Amino acid sequence: MRRNTSEVDVSRGTLMTWRRKDTMFAVLSAAVMVLLLATAECAAATVGIVKVAEGAATVSRGAQTMPAATGLALEEGDVLKTGADGHLGVVLRDDTRVSLGPDTEVRIDRFVFAPAQGQLALVLKMVRGVAAYVSGKIAQLSPDAVRVETPVATVGVRGTRFVAKVPAP
Repeated sequence: MRRNTSEVDVSRGTLMTWRRKDTMFAVLSAAVMVLLLATAECAAATVGIVKVAEGAATVSRGAQTMPAATGLALEEGDVLKTGADGHLGVVLRDDTRVSLGPDTEVRIDRFVFAPAQGQLALVLKMVRGVAAYVSGKIAQLSPDAVRVETPVATVGVRGTRFVAKVPAP
């Protein structure tokens, strides 16, 4: 039975009408939805994390360069670099694993992992150095969606792992 909106709720010692309660519920629901959407968008921007960083290793994002540190979130477009004594290991959201040896530079050109929508893509651009790759779910679900580009060739990933060496230009 619907209550009259002018009735007063005194069950918990408050003097709040049902209409006010409905309005507050609507406002709180909207705030929760905005928070959930913002959280999902932030999670979508993160494509992976740095799992291991040793020696000289950096991540460049736009004009900003930061030291690579364990747990650092990675985004599409990030450039991963190691120095002469550097090693870097990253894990992407689809469980792809990439390890970089000394004097290596790799850019995460494209990363899309939305299997429910059938959207899958991974493009890594290797500029120089040595990198080991172990495929994740993108390669398992859609092998044609994964590419590793080098200055002289593009590698389509059909297996589960490989190592690539690109000499410095």
